[in-house]
Amino acid sequence: MFKGLVLRLTGAYRGVENHGEIKVTSPVTSKQVFSYIYSVVKSFPLALCVMVLTSSIWAIDLSVRPYILKEILNRLPESKDQNIFDALAIPVLLYLGMYLLMTTSFRLYGYFVEIKMLPNLRAKIANDSLRLLLDKSHTYYQNNYAGSLTKKFNDLIDSVPEFLQIMMDRFLGMFLALLIAILTLGTVNIMFGIFMFVWAGIFIGGGLLFSKHFTRLSDQYSSYFSIITGKVVDVLSNILSVRLFATKTQEINLLKETFQGAVQADQKLHWSYFWMWFCYGYSFFILQAANFYFLMKGYQEGWVTVGDFALILVINISIVDYTWKITKDISEFSKLIGRITQALRNILDVPEIQDASNSYDLIVTDGNIVFDHVKFHYKGIAPLFEDKCITLDAGQKIGLVGYSGGGKSTFVNLILRLYEITNGRILIDGQNIQTVTQDSLHHAIGMIPQDPFLFHRSLLENIRYGRLDAKDEEVIDASQKAHAHDFISKFPSGYNSLVGERGIKLSGGQRQRIAIARSILKNAPILILDEATSHLDSITEQDIQKSLWTLMQGKTTIVIAHRLSTLLNMDRILVFENGKIVQDGTHATLIASQGLYKTLWDTQIGGFLPEKKDAR
Repeated sequence: MFKGLVLRLTGAYRGVENHGEIKVTSPVTSKQVFSYIYSVVKSFPLALCVMVLTSSIWAIDLSVRPYILKEILNRLPESKDQNIFDALAIPVLLYLGMYLLMTTSFRLYGYFVEIKMLPNLRAKIANDSLRLLLDKSHTYYQNNYAGSLTKKFNDLIDSVPEFLQIMMDRFLGMFLALLIAILTLGTVNIMFGIFMFVWAGIFIGGGLLFSKHFTRLSDQYSSYFSIITGKVVDVLSNILSVRLFATKTQEINLLKETFQGAVQADQKLHWSYFWMWFCYGYSFFILQAANFYFLMKGYQEGWVTVGDFALILVINISIVDYTWKITKDISEFSKLIGRITQALRNILDVPEIQDASNSYDLIVTDGNIVFDHVKFHYKGIAPLFEDKCITLDAGQKIGLVGYSGGGKSTFVNLILRLYEITNGRILIDGQNIQTVTQDSLHHAIGMIPQDPFLFHRSLLENIRYGRLDAKDEEVIDASQKAHAHDFISKFPSGYNSLVGERGIKLSGGQRQRIAIARSILKNAPILILDEATSHLDSITEQDIQKSLWTLMQGKTTIVIAHRLSTLLNMDRILVFENGKIVQDGTHATLIASQGLYKTLWDTQIGGFLPEKKDAR
């Protein structure tokens, strides 16, 4: 029954179609949902057994104690002629024993499930989900809101344990309770058992009938709120821009359409719950009316006792009370399915770039880089690189220059394997980067971006990120070489000072010096600089250029330049235009050739390249 319920809930999952930025995505199958949940709960067999045991005891208790109460009531008139304690001792002891068994099972549940399993289950889901998210490709994070992914990450952590509890505690318990209740009521008269059986069929069948509809609406509702969360995080991450451009009203208006969609989805979902509860409520009214009629008729005709009256009414009252809880659980269960499926749709999404099954660690001895007939294009865009062949000799210092969009950053990103090439090979010391592990590739390359990425952690932790086993003295030494030590020392907490989210507490130049210190500490054999000194004042830039020059020695260095003066000491300069390398040589030879490089050099304003060809 339960697998069938989830099959109905998950089998037809689709994304929300084109509402704002919500896109249709591939379905998550019921097999994936079950496989995932099984993979995270199979480590807790004892707790699962306790959950089944507790549900079974509760289901038995729901009918057994009313049956014992029936026996007590039937024996009361007979006990007038004898000691009442002797007459009722056995049923009373059984009644109390059943209660003791119930409360003991709940205490076992509290220990093995709520204390031992659930906290560890949430931790396991968090660890597994984070590992899967960290394996995603670069384009995955370019195409998804960080806030939306965070919400789905949290939804999965919270929803799977709740899903498990509803399935095991409520649905399994209710199924067993109905089965035992039907058998118990049948002991009075098979007609009462049939009444309960028919009503149970309506209850379960209605749940299955409504479930697919609930799931679709819950999925839509969850999709909207994932997008809303992502957009809100995006706005808050750029709060300074919102304030400086006075666009608070604009940002609120941008969210209104998505909020309206969420409101409509929520209303549709609760209308469905309304009609489900309407059907359940009136069907149970009919069941109660039929029971009362035949109980009174049976009592009048002598085939129903006072105890039978109590048995049937108590079981029916217990069932109706639990039914209302279950109907609430069904609505919550459909929301949980929506959240889990939304989360798994992202978390279980296969990364575009994966290590090969026979991948090995990259070993860099010299740092020679070869593009061997490389072809690459972004999705939906004409090819950027066509049959590109070029060799970057080991130890060379190579500058990349060209207009924005010419292919410089893509060239570097392909070396980092942030994107997968369409055809050809990229080799480092003769090793195809598609056959080595991504971690070993990235360990071998030091990257200093133009806009450094810092964690909301201490300065010490951010610099040590370059080499996690570095000693404090080594961190300080790298900071001194990057000319960061002096400003770090002025902070009240020194190296233990927090930098704020994305390093917001630091100036652009300070962030860049931290990134340089981190790269110095990493000391990778291949170095990539994306105008690493562009945020620095002239005096500091001269000091750091010396440190960078020392860092470059013996390394294959690639420098993306926005100020051509940076390239004066490069061994080689590659000039990019529309994905092609149109010039290749030293500064002196390129100036003499009267080509694009000479044009760029002549049109620099304040030392920076123009954005377009016609910039003057």
